Amino acid sequence: MSDFYIKTNRIFSPWRKYAWIFTLTVAIGGLWFPILGLLVLPVMIGLTGVSFFKGRYWCGNICPHGSLFDSLLYPITNNKKIPSFLKSKALGIIFFGYFSFNLGRKFIRVSGLWGNMMFWEKLGFIFVASYLMVTVVGGITSLTISSRTWCNFCPMGTLQKFSYKIGKFLGVNDKTDEKITVANTDMCHVCGKCSRVCPMQLTPYLEFSEENQFDSENCIRCSTCVENCPAGVLTLDNKYEALKIKESTNLFGYEYRKEFSSTIKSITEVNETINEYIFKFDNEDVKYKPGQFILVKIQSNPEMYRAYSISKFDEVNKTITVDVKKMEDGYGTGIIFNNFKKGNKVTLQGPMGHELLIDEKAKEVVLVAGGIGITPFRAIVKDLVEKDNNLEKFTLVYGANYENEFMFDEEFKKYAEASDKFNYVKVVAFDEDYEGEKGFVTDVLKNMDLNKNKIYMCGPPPMTNAAEKMLIDMNIPITDIAYESA
Repeated sequence: MSDFYIKTNRIFSPWRKYAWIFTLTVAIGGLWFPILGLLVLPVMIGLTGVSFFKGRYWCGNICPHGSLFDSLLYPITNNKKIPSFLKSKALGIIFFGYFSFNLGRKFIRVSGLWGNMMFWEKLGFIFVASYLMVTVVGGITSLTISSRTWCNFCPMGTLQKFSYKIGKFLGVNDKTDEKITVANTDMCHVCGKCSRVCPMQLTPYLEFSEENQFDSENCIRCSTCVENCPAGVLTLDNKYEALKIKESTNLFGYEYRKEFSSTIKSITEVNETINEYIFKFDNEDVKYKPGQFILVKIQSNPEMYRAYSISKFDEVNKTITVDVKKMEDGYGTGIIFNNFKKGNKVTLQGPMGHELLIDEKAKEVVLVAGGIGITPFRAIVKDLVEKDNNLEKFTLVYGANYENEFMFDEEFKKYAEASDKFNYVKVVAFDEDYEGEKGFVTDVLKNMDLNKNKIYMCGPPPMTNAAEKMLIDMNIPITDIAYESA
């Protein structure tokens, strides 16, 4: 099974990428030119001032040492779990006390040189030595544990928290204090990815306040979790903006979400990488719409779920079917494939989602699937074929790398035979022996008249991104395009 913490991009600006040059200039160059150490004074003043209004924003976006840890050392760090004692408030206070005492003692010793040119060099060297110490200790802990280990007990981080507390007490940072904000907790997948990519190894998804904000003073506001949220529901906003987001968020598709227990009724191997799981509800009534997904609990500590499209729903027998593709080094799929057995009790949440809910007023619809992204369309096609609707025509364009990768192929063929409204188009990318349509889904779409269609896509991001770009270039209104990444 893969490690809990995963590496991802943390560099979102040129400054965050190259600010480490300042660190090495002061820490190394200062050994020969001690006067460079005086550059640390505006850094200390700056981080104290910024934190008064924005918490530890400096750590995540401006700090030169943070740039060193994220830009240079992060790619080669072990990325292990940071021991709890290194994240403790007690250790932070101890380090801050020792740092303050040590600096104070050295300042007193150097003060006797006031008025002498040597004073500035000696003073500068004090900061050079401190900067070098942070670079060495922070670098070692970064490489051996995790890149931002030092930031959990950094004296400047503790100073920022003190300054931030004062700003909050005085009530002057309400508009400037931007925190991680979730549009609505009902839309959170509880997947834990925000925690898995967090430089400080925090757990935002488990700690949102009633205002839908993450209030941890250790959050460095780096936006890594915002950029990596699979549900796309995280932002960095102040409490007033958070309230507006909460009030304006449309919960259509999420209004019937609830937690319920189930039992694994069966596990079927679809192919070498995909298993089909049927969950039977334990005395629950579930309101499901074709195209929605379900959350499957994979562990309790920390609590974590995985989102899977519902490929089949049986209201009479109270079962939900999902198809799970085992991902290489996948944390969640590793647990499901290795630990889930027939008869196991599994907690589910949902159903959820609105991206793939078919517009009931639409006349023509095109469904575009790639790989495992076909799963939600299994239930959608069944519903469109068997129930009355306003559709005059609907088409499924299904892309795969090789012919043997198509799922539910016989089902879709039968639906195409049963309905003169339904057109089933398969396209294969790399199988030279395939006698049907060859290429990618985009090759099929570009030859279709799509002006009257609502288009729904589900598949890997490269497919959905390429298809969306092409559709926009074809002047298809963005409002007629909906997609969900598989």
